[in-house]
Amino acid sequence: MVNENPPAARIPVATYRLQFNRQFSFAAAQEIVPYLNDLGVSDIYASSYLTAKEGSMHGYDVVDQNRLNWEIGTGEAYAELIGELDKFGMGHILDFVPNHMCIESRENAWWMDVLENGPCSNYATFFDINWQPVKKELTNKVLLPLLGDQYGKVLENGELRLLFEDGAFSIAYYETRLPLEPTSWLQILRHRLDVVEAAFSADAPLLQELLSIITALQHLPPTTEHDPEKIGERYREKEVVKKRLLMLCGQSVEILNFITENVTIFNGSKGNPASFDLLDQLLCRQVYRLSFWKVATEEINYRRFFDINALSAIRMEDPIVFRETHALVLRLIQEGKVTGLRIDHVDGLYDPLTYLERLQRNCFIQCCLGASGAGPRLADAETAADFMKKCNDDYNGVIAENPSYKPFFIVCEKILLKGEQLPEEWPVLGTTGYDYLNYLNGIFIDQENLKWLDRSYTRFIRQTINFAEAVYEKKKLVMQVSMSGEINTLGHYLNNISEKNRLTRDFTLISLTRAIIEVIACFPVYRTYANSSIIREKDVQYIETAVAKAKRRNPAISTSIFDFLRDVLLLRQGEDASEGDRLEWLDFVMKFQQLTGPVTAKGMEDTAFYVYNRLVSLNEVGGAPDRFGISVDAFHSQNADRFRTFPHALIATATHDSKRGEDVRTESMSFPRCRRNGRNLW
Repeated sequence: MVNENPPAARIPVATYRLQFNRQFSFAAAQEIVPYLNDLGVSDIYASSYLTAKEGSMHGYDVVDQNRLNWEIGTGEAYAELIGELDKFGMGHILDFVPNHMCIESRENAWWMDVLENGPCSNYATFFDINWQPVKKELTNKVLLPLLGDQYGKVLENGELRLLFEDGAFSIAYYETRLPLEPTSWLQILRHRLDVVEAAFSADAPLLQELLSIITALQHLPPTTEHDPEKIGERYREKEVVKKRLLMLCGQSVEILNFITENVTIFNGSKGNPASFDLLDQLLCRQVYRLSFWKVATEEINYRRFFDINALSAIRMEDPIVFRETHALVLRLIQEGKVTGLRIDHVDGLYDPLTYLERLQRNCFIQCCLGASGAGPRLADAETAADFMKKCNDDYNGVIAENPSYKPFFIVCEKILLKGEQLPEEWPVLGTTGYDYLNYLNGIFIDQENLKWLDRSYTRFIRQTINFAEAVYEKKKLVMQVSMSGEINTLGHYLNNISEKNRLTRDFTLISLTRAIIEVIACFPVYRTYANSSIIREKDVQYIETAVAKAKRRNPAISTSIFDFLRDVLLLRQGEDASEGDRLEWLDFVMKFQQLTGPVTAKGMEDTAFYVYNRLVSLNEVGGAPDRFGISVDAFHSQNADRFRTFPHALIATATHDSKRGEDVRTESMSFPRCRRNGRNLW
């Protein structure tokens, strides 16, 4: 082995959450480390401090995973914080965001590259973009629903402005800056070209340079290019053009004025709709389509974090994306600066198990590098490839001997509903504590007061609400109002699958989409986790339950359609199915799984919780408002189960995601008890 003693995860005893932002810096955190140590805190639990959108107060709108957020502090300030933690022997858990990135900032260089180069961008596959969506007008384009009104109104109101800066053209929409695809610059540079030609002699070097730049733009490979050599040529030549154009404008006032005047012409004149035709034509040539933000509901063609247009999901299942997004955090782990990770929104990932396994493997390698001291001098000792191979072999050997081995402390943000368990095969130490929080809430509720509280609540709201029914209805509402685009895409995907078999090709697109909606609305958990032909027994039960409920609720829909959807979700194909068909079914299932979680979160937590308020202490993240408390014995039983499966999971009475603090929840719980003692506070 490279390291005879395999890395052992540092297990925190007590954590303290620190919310970093421009108002609470690395230096501010350093000042309170001695105080936290005196409290008995063993590890700080840091919010994400990687570069986020400017002004972010929470850090989840990351724009660059490989730089520290300059608003929080410098590298030196960060090192001093780590040094202070080391002085007291304290650890450091970092909140890491693997699911999405903010796309509303020019600091997100990957997204800006996609907007400039389209499908041939080096980062086009980093983001979960459907370049061949149902809406044909969006083929090889990405919808940008960021306008405050209809596109035409925004355009003719002069809110979209063409800019020329540093040798490149871009579009400004208030503070937002969007690059223009370089070949579309030809429309600007050719406009009134005769005017600038008249200002020079035919063989004037400055004019010849401008014409040469135009020719170079004409020969740029298109945004749909697939040949790596041609794509490399495009990247190289477009940057050369920018430098040449910048230099030319510095050398010639006439050409600079020509471009400046063209920019003014393209920007139109408010009150004269026809004057915006040129800018409209220019925008239509881009690899993105600007639209009213409400259009995202039905036509969005990039996966979002829930229904937030500003947060685009990234394809973490791609090993290259994993490598490029984890470079900094893995280096911090190697250097011993980060001793644990909290993985945000694990349910949003295409394949959580594979991601977590890859993460633990890489943490093992980095810990070995740190322990051996080989990291900084690896090139002198042996090739990086050889060292990595040895580490991989070591990891495989340790896992073969002890399948439950976890080299690094990793917990994941995961909401578990009634009766649900965290998959035991996940290489994590547990959840972030929502489950414990809600079981703890339950023992402070007197179950004998259920009938009294039901009567009081019904009398107060003047109607009877069934919580399960409310969740069903609100999940359908979410799929109709804010996530219909994702549902329509999934419906078309299932329709394509059905068309390949003579027994299912008569199922209509509308009926298949309705079946998807109904099954998701009846889904008993946030999501399932199939990633191969073998499906966990628990997941089979969840799917069977959802389909059975959907059938009962929808007698007008043919049961054969629900049976088909069930068979797809359970990957029940005939023996004669081709490998391509098997992969297509699996891909559908994994995309389906990515959608059920956001729908449940939006439908239950963000909607049903605000309709059904019988006892607000139960309306909490991971809570079940219709489950009126638990017995002390049940609480202890849950603790015993957790100790058996994930003994080092975080336990919490509140988290930064909690809708209400402990004091508010405790006050809510006190009402039924006070009534029982003869004092009706209601």
